[in-house]
Amino acid sequence: MHSLADSVLRHIRRHDLLKAGERVGVAVSGGIDSVALLRLLLELRAELGIVLSVVHFNHKLRGAESDGDEQFVAILAREYDLELHSDGENVAEHAHGSGISMETAARELRYGFFRHLLGEDGPQELKPDLNESVSRGPAKAGPFPISSADGLASPAPRLDKIVTGHTLDDQAETVLMRLIRGAGSKGLGGIHPRIVVDDDRGDTWAEIVRPLLAFRRRELVAYLSEIKQEWREDATNSDTAFTRNRVRKLLMPLLEREFNPAVAENLAELAEIARGEQDYWENEVAGWMGTGVHWIEPDWARGARASEALVQISAGHSNHDPREELRTKIENASWLVMNAAVDLLWLLREPVAVQRRVIKGVGDQAGTPFGFKHVEEILRFAQEGTGTGKELSLPLGWKVERHPQELLFVTPNLSKQGPAEDYEYDLPVPGRVDVRQTGLTIAVQRVPAERDAGYNPEHLLDEDSLPGLLKVRNWRAGDRFWPQHTKSPRKIKELLQERHVPQPERKLWPVVVSGDEVIWLRGFPPSARLTAKSGRNAVMILETSFGDQD
Repeated sequence: MHSLADSVLRHIRRHDLLKAGERVGVAVSGGIDSVALLRLLLELRAELGIVLSVVHFNHKLRGAESDGDEQFVAILAREYDLELHSDGENVAEHAHGSGISMETAARELRYGFFRHLLGEDGPQELKPDLNESVSRGPAKAGPFPISSADGLASPAPRLDKIVTGHTLDDQAETVLMRLIRGAGSKGLGGIHPRIVVDDDRGDTWAEIVRPLLAFRRRELVAYLSEIKQEWREDATNSDTAFTRNRVRKLLMPLLEREFNPAVAENLAELAEIARGEQDYWENEVAGWMGTGVHWIEPDWARGARASEALVQISAGHSNHDPREELRTKIENASWLVMNAAVDLLWLLREPVAVQRRVIKGVGDQAGTPFGFKHVEEILRFAQEGTGTGKELSLPLGWKVERHPQELLFVTPNLSKQGPAEDYEYDLPVPGRVDVRQTGLTIAVQRVPAERDAGYNPEHLLDEDSLPGLLKVRNWRAGDRFWPQHTKSPRKIKELLQERHVPQPERKLWPVVVSGDEVIWLRGFPPSARLTAKSGRNAVMILETSFGDQD
């Protein structure tokens, strides 16, 4: 047994990543990491007692090169008589249609395929261990095509686990990027060793695991060279237009050379520590939610529920009943329609670390995550100690009231159709602004238009053509917007109605304006009239939630 295979075996057993009898799909792109993972598990499968197959997803981003990767993986699977599960989809089209980045679109589609292979009738939710952020991706119409090693279509078998080739280098790069962007212990947890797939009852159905997170990429290169195994090179991995590639090619070598040769290992250790800390705090917060924090159904919601029987009796009448409409709003709300009462005396006696976690936990459970700035603002409000019944406005229409014995988080009252709180902020170029009313951070950054690798080029705006300074505000009656690939400008009200954006989010939906023109609307590609031109200054507008900054 090769020494690296022996180390991987001990790592798998130490962390109980794979078990005897499991059907394991190896995600193989054709690159160094995934090919090395496949060859290592081929060497270990008898010792582990697992059944291997190969999984490949063609992102169709590099034309013939992507097809060459798919063919290479198919030949590799056939060489070792392994079943091949393959699929592909145009990631660029999905990114454009969804208004998301190429990287996010690729991840959504790839992990959607993984979920399908893990049991099309089983998994209902992809839930990462320790709350790693993973998008479920779009629903797919019909079954994914599955190819076997002989090229014939076959039914999709259920796999118990899918393994991916993430390495210690990937971990270090992820942690470093999140440090640069700004992250708390959750974000610093980086890439998690396993992602748990749960069903509707919360029962574990399957897992996606990363057996190589403790190993350096250079170890894999040496291993493949020694066993004379070829792999495919992805040309985009050298393009520094991608943030990760700049970190990998420029920043990490600089840190290792000039500051600490063990920086990658140290960053990976930091991720391990952060995941343990996050796990501990999440258990603590879960306990506080039933002791120091109590959830109370508001009177207006309780009244709607109590009148349900009366409404059912009169359902045969044609008269419109506002109580039924209110119940529908409550059922469709994107947040928890409950008030949260925090024991104020208990909260203020606790260390600041506990105070922050309590406030953050309330926001997370309520479905309106608070970023660090919001948490600090709420704690200052809680500590003021002057007056009774004072209010502080929070994102998405929430508010918090200070009473002598409690801090009361109040859910938006869906029985009232009050006016939206208009807002407007200057948006520097480059720069960012926190929009308190929505819980979002809107940022604008400059990117070279002629080097659009890593970006959806249709999401880049020509900076020199912008008619004025940028501002972020909520849309107003009469606002129109012209998304990419549409015939003409349309009313924003109609666009949001077609997307079924619920209230009160719709009233506060953000736009970016330049002068008097709406150039960006959340969830849509930017203005068709201002598409970036090669050789000119380009900007990209991005959004993140406050919670992503913690």
